[in-house]
Amino acid sequence: MTVVLRASAAISQPLPLCPNESSYQSKHLACMLRANLHLNSLLTAYLKANQPLRALNLYAHARRTAAFVDNFALPSVLKACAQLSAVKQGMEVHGFAFKSGFYKDIFVYNALMQMYSECGSLGCAEMVFDEMPERDVVSWSTMIRSYARSRCFGEAVDLVEEMLALGVKPSEIALINIINLFADVRDVRAGRAMHACLLKNAVCELPGVNASTALIDMYGKCGCVRVARKVFDQMSERSTASWSAMIAGYIRCEKLGDAMQLFRRMLDEKFFPNEITMLSLVLEYGLRRALKMGKWLHCYVLRNGFELSNSLATALVDMYGKCGDTRSARALFDQLSKRDTMCWIAIISGYTQAGMLDKAFDIFHQMKEARAELNEVILVNLVSLCAENGALDRGRLVHAYIEKLGIGSGVVLVTALVDMYGKCGDIDEAYTLFSETTERDVCMWNAMLSGLAMHGHGNEVIELFSQMQEEGVKPNDVTLIALLHACSHSGLVEKGKEFFDRMKREFRLVPKVEHYGCMVDLLGRAGQLNEAYEMVLKMPVAPNIVVWGALLAACKIHKNPKLVDEVSREVLKLDPSSSGYNVLLSNIYAIQNRWNDVAEVRKAMKDTRVKKTPGLSSVELNGLVHEFVMGDDSHPQSKEIKAMLVEMQKMLKQAGHRVDTSAVLLNIDEEEKETSLAYHSEKLALAFSLLNTAPGTPIRIVKNLRVCDDCHAATKLLSKIYDRVIIMRDRNRFHRFSKGVCSCQDYW
Repeated sequence: MTVVLRASAAISQPLPLCPNESSYQSKHLACMLRANLHLNSLLTAYLKANQPLRALNLYAHARRTAAFVDNFALPSVLKACAQLSAVKQGMEVHGFAFKSGFYKDIFVYNALMQMYSECGSLGCAEMVFDEMPERDVVSWSTMIRSYARSRCFGEAVDLVEEMLALGVKPSEIALINIINLFADVRDVRAGRAMHACLLKNAVCELPGVNASTALIDMYGKCGCVRVARKVFDQMSERSTASWSAMIAGYIRCEKLGDAMQLFRRMLDEKFFPNEITMLSLVLEYGLRRALKMGKWLHCYVLRNGFELSNSLATALVDMYGKCGDTRSARALFDQLSKRDTMCWIAIISGYTQAGMLDKAFDIFHQMKEARAELNEVILVNLVSLCAENGALDRGRLVHAYIEKLGIGSGVVLVTALVDMYGKCGDIDEAYTLFSETTERDVCMWNAMLSGLAMHGHGNEVIELFSQMQEEGVKPNDVTLIALLHACSHSGLVEKGKEFFDRMKREFRLVPKVEHYGCMVDLLGRAGQLNEAYEMVLKMPVAPNIVVWGALLAACKIHKNPKLVDEVSREVLKLDPSSSGYNVLLSNIYAIQNRWNDVAEVRKAMKDTRVKKTPGLSSVELNGLVHEFVMGDDSHPQSKEIKAMLVEMQKMLKQAGHRVDTSAVLLNIDEEEKETSLAYHSEKLALAFSLLNTAPGTPIRIVKNLRVCDDCHAATKLLSKIYDRVIIMRDRNRFHRFSKGVCSCQDYW
């Protein structure tokens, strides 16, 4: 990246000649020096008073009046630019420094790097660093910190290695910056080396308070809480930050009791937490989902007269949201008289995590009414929530709002939109967006590949992956999961095996348990149960519940009773409280007419209070999401829906549909089974949609469980009878029913 240096005005006018020229010049120079000292003092005073704008105005006045501005003033001016994120003004100062001959001054160079870094112009900071004729330890430290601030940890680590290789001896401040870097990248080995370097360079026997605090933070973030505590206990003097770092380390390592005990000891030793301490602890408790501890801290804040600043209030709202307590989050949010962007983000993120679509959009409308700033983070949250709920209309609303306001669509936001359209069943719109985007990272490719895979477009996924490789985008773990899913849902067994083999050989990716789960699912769906079982037994990592569960599901599809007992033992050993796998096992026994075993599984579920997840189907209509559960009569149109169901059953019989009662795994007669199937949640949702949408309109249904065989067969016929395209998203994939045919080709 290059920096455009602005043309600067002349800094002084030619001096007029006079009879005693030498005396005049001496006096003039003395006046200039006094004025310059006064300028520098004023600039420093403004910065100390946190008035960077006044400092910049003073500098501009000095330039306009041709006052002398020296190299000692420029670092202060650049610091003011950094505080205001005024990169354009910073570039003008850069140009002035170059024109005035200050480009050799190392202090000006370091100040320029710092300014560009804090303004987010990493490329400019790199250019300044590369052009420096000589560097001191501050130069190296500033550039390392710039990389770390921009999350370019690899470049930062490389620069540390280069600095040490050149024999530059880091100061304690530089070492603290380096330790903070290794804390961020969780590199405990390199962190220990810096610890040794600190001990070697320490004036006394042990590092100072700030250095020790950085070590505690690094060891805590790397999971070495015992070493962190050892450093903490060796400190002869501690600060509030030291206590906070140690407590935060305990929280990160899930030692919540030790964290609370140390917090109380901190208070006993008369170290009282400040706002920064409370902020860090509240954020840590939120990340660990430690609601009880988070509430205790909130009570402490209220009891001890802390001023509830926007930052602390936002952290508390965020903590409650992450812990799933959206009521407390909303109650606190509603109490705030002033809300900044971060506060709006926190409450919307909480609702997003809880899957509360209506509540999140209620906040969205409040934001629009309050004319609050809508940024990319908020919009990504809303789009992602629409994706998870299959709320296409609302997703389109957000997309239209983005285009209306002209909000710059960055890669993250476009990726979220591609993912949303794919998950909401509009794969054509997803592909259009994807194709129109010029900047595509691996995440966007993955979103498009995963969307196509969910829709059963296996061959299209393979073609798109070839295009991805041609454009030089390297696949990652997620890419391979998308490819294997696509092969699994399309019955492309040999292609799936090929990709799995290329994963290690060509892409240099080590298969994880998720990839083995995809392979077991691929082989299981294709009926190759013995090969799937062999793969599970030979896995280099311990198979998890998903792997065994995929094999158990395959046993049900292909009715393999031999493997059932062995696989079910492994499943229940890993997760005995899983309602899904208990129900799956019960269903397998029911298919085999092993009713005693069914009763035993159901009794075990009852004894352990495992509740079956009810089938739930949802439909979005006019911005509202309507949910349906079998046997639920609470919907306002319940009578009309039941009447429509009767009509649907009549039409199905006339079309020759025979009810597949194998889906009802209860020991009851056939008539009761048929009645039960007629009221499955997806049929209720379909009846509602036929009643409330215009003829020819596509119908979109989202179901939380796998669609049963009878509903699948019935929906195929109903798409032909009513001449509708019916797009159904179940737990595994999309089904597009049209003219009596499903896109899955009965392979799901």
